[in-house]
Amino acid sequence: MNLNFNRETVIRWAPLLVLLTLVILFTAINPAFLTQRNFARIAIAAAPAVMVAIGVTFIIIMGSIDLSMEGAVSLTAVLFCIAFLHLGGTLAAGGWVAIPLILAVGGLVGMVNGLVHVRLRIPSFMASLAIGFIATGAVVLITGGDIVKINDDTFRMLLTWRIAGFPLMIYVVVALSVLAWFIQAYTRLGRNFYAVGGGEELAHASGLNVRRVRILGFVVAGVFYSVAGILQVAKLGQAESVTGANFMFLSITSVVVGGVALWGGIGGVWNAVIGVIIVNVISNGMIVIGLPDYLQDGMLGILVIVAVILSTDRRAVSFVK
Repeated sequence: MNLNFNRETVIRWAPLLVLLTLVILFTAINPAFLTQRNFARIAIAAAPAVMVAIGVTFIIIMGSIDLSMEGAVSLTAVLFCIAFLHLGGTLAAGGWVAIPLILAVGGLVGMVNGLVHVRLRIPSFMASLAIGFIATGAVVLITGGDIVKINDDTFRMLLTWRIAGFPLMIYVVVALSVLAWFIQAYTRLGRNFYAVGGGEELAHASGLNVRRVRILGFVVAGVFYSVAGILQVAKLGQAESVTGANFMFLSITSVVVGGVALWGGIGGVWNAVIGVIIVNVISNGMIVIGLPDYLQDGMLGILVIVAVILSTDRRAVSFVK
């Protein structure tokens, strides 16, 4: 009993301890790491990734996996640019309408993802991977491989307008993270995610419409992916077919390192946020202290293995799938 308590305590606090250790380590090696400007740089790099990680966290909590984020981010980012320009090219001229429009598109992509998975009984990782490829192909078809740019200074204020040294987009991400946590902790849908992840058969036996919950989970994830797409445009001022590149590795790694169990029912929004910060601190710290990229990848790999070891009760696992 005491062993289980200790193990749960380690799982709960390990991500924060890892983050604190990394900050202390990088600061000791190079004091320039511990500056407000550098922290702002880390936050800007992490902002879109936090939205993607939160989206995929809702899926993983249910015991599923979503690999469509790269295509979804690229598609929503490009469509946002096109809609923004078509609606006037500035927020004041009507470009703001593109924001709710693209959020709806993201939800629609998620719905298609969920329907393919649930209705066609295709494993979630395979269904979502296919949808991601389709979305990426659609972006290439729409743009012809070109870059779509936005030059509205008002919209770019998400990056350029700073409060206490941090861009406005960081405060948007914080607000949306709190909203995601509220959905997870205080809504019936959030509780249903955990019920499905804790045992689909039991949830079904208790009268829960498991299929509907899974589809809604993918819809919510799609909306957060679309937010990431919009933030990417705010950061870069443009969108193209590779706008969502690397988000698959980054988000899954972050979620696992943050303490979300891949088999569902354990972890949540704040685990994902901490995980993204850890990954970006490692990336930034390696640059600040002048170490090569392959060491960064190696450290991330070690953290993933350790995180899985800590969060897995191998006495209850008879074999590895």
